[in-house]
Parts: sequence; C-alpha cells; structure tokens
Amino acid sequence: MKENWKDKHIVFFDGECGVCNFWVQWILERDKNDRFMFASLQSGFGQKFLSERGLETKVFNTLYLWKPGKYYFTKSRAVLQIANILGGIYKLSVAGKIFPPVLSDQVYDMVSRNRMKLANQKCFLPDRDQKKKFIEV
Repeated sequence: MKENWKDKHIVFFDGECGVCNFWVQWILERDKNDRFMFASLQSGFGQKFLSERGLETKVFNTLYLWKPGKYYFTKSRAVLQIANILGGIYKLSVAGKIFPPVLSDQVYDMVSRNRMKLANQKCFLPDRDQKKKFIEV
C-alpha cells in the first residue's frame, strides 16, 4: 500500500457515483501541490475508515475529508475545506462558513439525493500519475 497517504488529505467518495467521480477529477486537476489522495468508500481502506468511526458502511451518500491524526470533515464542511486547501481563488469558499452546517448540509443532502439523476454515467479512468493518488487496499 502507498504509505505516503499518512501525510495527505484523504478524500473518501462513492466510487459508483458519476457526480462524485466528476468532483474527484476536478480536485485532481487543481491539486498542484499534491496534497490529496482518494479512496472510494467501497474500497477496503474506505470500509476500514468508516467502521473504525462507527459510520455507515453500506449507504454512501456522504463525502469525507480526513487528515490522519488531525481531523475529518463531512458533507458541506468537507467541500469547503477541500476548496480552502486547494488555495488560490478557491480560498474564497471560506465565505461559505457563514452558513451554519445544518443549512449548508441540507443543500449538500439535496444534491446527494439527486446525484444519480445528475450524473453523467461515464466511467472515470485515471491516468498513470493520477492512479498513484488512489488508495485501494
């Protein structure tokens, strides 16, 4: 397994969701400082992350951002934190923190419930360099 994941921000996503895969690609293209790695929630690594925290292991409707030994964020807060870490113009997303999580998570949940309808179901295949950023075990 790639051990460098311990120094990265890990994005856990639904590997069977076209919308989720779109956003993984979006992050990959903007991660110029190599700060992120990715794991599907269905993977062994994703399942271990969920079970160790007593989180749902069968229904995958939540994005998680985890910095090992530091924190993990869910839903809208994970999205805002990812944008903040990417930096540049995306740091402006910090303005989204003025909304309480209960409100921003309602919007997140609405998108999550409808994501399969929104998704272009094309399969995402990472290139060789991008593949190094995925944790599968």
